[in-house]
Amino acid sequence: MAGGGYVAPGHQVAYEGRVTAFVICTCLIAASGGLLFGYDIGISGGVTSMEPFLKKFFPMVLKQESHAAANENEYCKFDSQLLTLFTSSLYLAALVASIVASMITRILGRKFSMFIGGVAFLAGAVLNGFAMNIEVLIIGRLLLGVGVGFANQSVPVYLSEMAPANIRGALNIGFQMAITLGILAASLINYGAAKIEGGWGWRLSLGLAAVPAVVLTIGSYILPDTPNSILERGQADKARQMLQKIRGTQHVDSEFQDLVDATEASKKVTNPWKNILQPRYRPQLILCILIPFFQQLTGINVIMFYAPVLFKTLGFGDNASLMSAVISGTVNVVATIVSIYSVDRFGRRVLFLEGGIQMFIFQVAVGATIGFKFGLNGDGNLSRGDANMLLFFICGYVAAFAWSWGPLGWLVPSEICPLEIRSAGQAINVGVNMIFTFIIGQIFLTMLCHLKFGLFFFFAGCVVVMTTFVYFLVPETKNVHIEEMNEVWKQHWFWGKYIPADEAVVGMNRKDEGREA
Repeated sequence: MAGGGYVAPGHQVAYEGRVTAFVICTCLIAASGGLLFGYDIGISGGVTSMEPFLKKFFPMVLKQESHAAANENEYCKFDSQLLTLFTSSLYLAALVASIVASMITRILGRKFSMFIGGVAFLAGAVLNGFAMNIEVLIIGRLLLGVGVGFANQSVPVYLSEMAPANIRGALNIGFQMAITLGILAASLINYGAAKIEGGWGWRLSLGLAAVPAVVLTIGSYILPDTPNSILERGQADKARQMLQKIRGTQHVDSEFQDLVDATEASKKVTNPWKNILQPRYRPQLILCILIPFFQQLTGINVIMFYAPVLFKTLGFGDNASLMSAVISGTVNVVATIVSIYSVDRFGRRVLFLEGGIQMFIFQVAVGATIGFKFGLNGDGNLSRGDANMLLFFICGYVAAFAWSWGPLGWLVPSEICPLEIRSAGQAINVGVNMIFTFIIGQIFLTMLCHLKFGLFFFFAGCVVVMTTFVYFLVPETKNVHIEEMNEVWKQHWFWGKYIPADEAVVGMNRKDEGREA
C-alpha cells in the first residue's frame, strides 16, 4: 500500500512465555537511565533564568536583558552564544560518547555501558554543583554529556531486547517516561531553588543531578544482561537460562534458536559501521538517521530547555515562568502515560500521524498568538488571559509530542535493527539526536531574536514534512518480534527492493516452523 505498510501479527512466530514480574522490574530499573537526560533537559532552562546564576557566570546576559527591556524588544532578551553553549555543550560530548559506547555495548554488554553512564553523570553533577568558574562549569557539562551518551546508547537497546514483543513498546517507552519524570522533577526543583535566599539555589538544582546518576549506577550494577548480549560473548547456556527466566518458561527453544541465528550472523560482521552501509540495511540506516533528525525539528527540546527563559521572554514573571514550566512538564508526563497505554494497542504509525497533526495545529496557534501580541518589533505584553491561552497552546503541543515523536523517536530505531548492526544503528540514532539537539539548542535563542514569532511557523512546517515521511516510509512494527523484523521491510512497498530474496525466504521458513511448533 502507499502508506507505511503493515505486517499482520498473525504472520509472526508465537514464542512461548508470559510477561513476568522479573522482566517488568529489570526494565523499570533500566529505564531509569532516562532520568539523566530528562533531568538535564529540565534543569538547564530553569538555572539559566536565575539571576544569581547569570550574575556569577554570564553577567553580560543580565546587561543584555536590561537593555532589551529598556528597548522593549522581548524577542532578544537572552540572545547569547555563551549562554546557549552552557546548555548545548553537553550534547557534543554525548555525540562522541555514543560512538565509543556503541563499541563497549557490543563487546562488554549493555549494563556495563549503563554503569559508565551513571558514573560519568555523577562526576559531572558534583563539578557543576561546586563550580566556581565557567571552565569548571563547562567541564562538568561535558561529563554529563558522556553520561547521557552512554545511557541513551545502551538503555533503549536493553529494553527492546528484554521485553516480549507484545509489550515491547510500552516497556521501551519507560525510557521516555523516565525522561519526562526527570524534566518534571527538575522543573519542581528549579521552582523551589529559585526561592532560596542567598542566591545559591542554582547549586542545589545542578548538584541534585547526582540523584538520578546514583539510581542508574546502582541499578546497572544489579541488573542482569540481556540474552542477546550474553550470547554475543559466547555464553550460550547462561543466555538460555536468562531467556527462560525473563519469559517465565522452560520452553524457549524457538526464540532461543532465533537469537542464536542472529548472533551467528552478527559474529560474521567484523565492522558493524561498514556493514550498516550495505544496501540490505538501507531502511534501518535511513530511519536511524531521519527519525532522530525529525524529532529535533519538532522544536520540542528548545521548549523543554528554555521553557522558563521562553516564558520569561514572553512577559511571564520569574515565578510564573518557572511554574509554567512545571505545568508543561506535568502535561508531558501524563501524555507519556497515554503513549504507554496505546503504543502496543494502536501501533506506532497511528501515534506518529495523530501527534504530527496536533503538533502542527498548536505550533501555528503559538506562532499566531505571539505574532499578534508582539508583532515584528517585539513590542507588546501579555494579559493574564493571553498568557493562560498561550500556555494552553504550548501544553497541547507538548502533549502531542509526548505521545508520539517523544517516545517513538527512541523506540522505533532501537527495535528495527538486526543484531549484527544494532550497536551501530543505535549509535547513529543517538549521535544524530545529539548533534541536532546541540545545533537547535545553540541557535534557538538567536533564531527567536531574528525570526521572532516566525520561528514557530518554521517548526510547524518541519512537522508537515516529517508527518508525510512517516505516512509513506515508516512501516508498522507493533507485535513484530525484534529478530523477525526483516519481514516488515520485505513487505513494504518501497523498502522491499533492498531486501535480498533469499533473506525473505529464510525468514518465512522460520515463521512456518514456529507456527508448526
